[in-house]
Parts: sequence; C-alpha cells; structure tokens
Amino acid sequence: MADVIPVKFCPRCGAALEQRHCFGASRPCCPACGYVHFYDPKVAAAVFIQQGGRILLIKRAVDPERGKWALPAGYVDALEDPRVTAVREVREETGLEVRLTGLLDVFYSQQRPGASIIIVYAAEVIGGELQPQDDAAEVAWFGPDDLPELAFESTRELVSAWVSAHRTVS
Repeated sequence: MADVIPVKFCPRCGAALEQRHCFGASRPCCPACGYVHFYDPKVAAAVFIQQGGRILLIKRAVDPERGKWALPAGYVDALEDPRVTAVREVREETGLEVRLTGLLDVFYSQQRPGASIIIVYAAEVIGGELQPQDDAAEVAWFGPDDLPELAFESTRELVSAWVSAHRTVS
C-alpha cells in the first residue's frame, strides 16, 4: 500500500489516528472514538463489445498507457452500481449506447496507478453514434488479425482469449 495516502485524523471526531493491529492487520485507529480506517480498493468497470467479428477498442488520450488501445472502461463512483458505470463509460468514451449481456470476468491487479479490481462485462450496441469522447483519442472496431498495441494486462488477456476462440471457430 505504498501509494495509499495515509489517513492522519479521524473523520468522525477529528482526533489523531494511531496505527494499531485490529481486524487482522495494522490499520489507522482512533483512540478517542474507536473508528477504524480501512483502505478500500479502486474498482473499475470495463466493457467488451463484439460486432460483426470485431471488437470495439478506444485509444487512450490520457495516462496511464496513453496512446495504447483498451476496452471502454472507468472507475466506479461511490454508491454507483458497476453495471451503471459500464454503460456510462461506454457512452462517455464512444458515444454508443449499450445493453449489458453478461459478466465476463473480474481481474485483480496490484499494478499502480489504476484500479486494483476490474469488472468486465459483455455488451451489445443498441444506439448512439460512434465517436471518440472524454478520455478516448480514437475509437475503432478491430478484427483478430488487425489489433493495435493494447494497454493493460486485463485487456490483453481478454483480447487474447477472444482471438483464440475466434480462430477456433473460423
């Protein structure tokens, strides 16, 4: 947790927190009111969209992995259902409206910066107009033989599995 910003004061009463062993680990604890701070993971939702033997990817306009291609994805906001995040991120990055059709996988990564938990959904396009928006420099459909340089291990794993399955079927 070297990249986690340390919490120094209790969000309940304002007292200085102390490191104590509780709930199986060393955590910031409040000696005044008993509050225990848990560092939560960053969670992202990604969407795998297939159409006509091709998959939709976005070219990242921001770091990390600027200039490489990835699935439409983004962080889950507090109190937001990850499924809502997935649909929102596709719309924000590609201009497309989608309907989720299933859960593909859940990835865990300690690589920083970025999300430590990535929830990947399958989806189908139901509307909208394909155009890069938000943090996407470009959006495009790719077949298994014309893939660009991919960002993120989760994207590489999913696309590799898709390519293998596509070649087995073809």
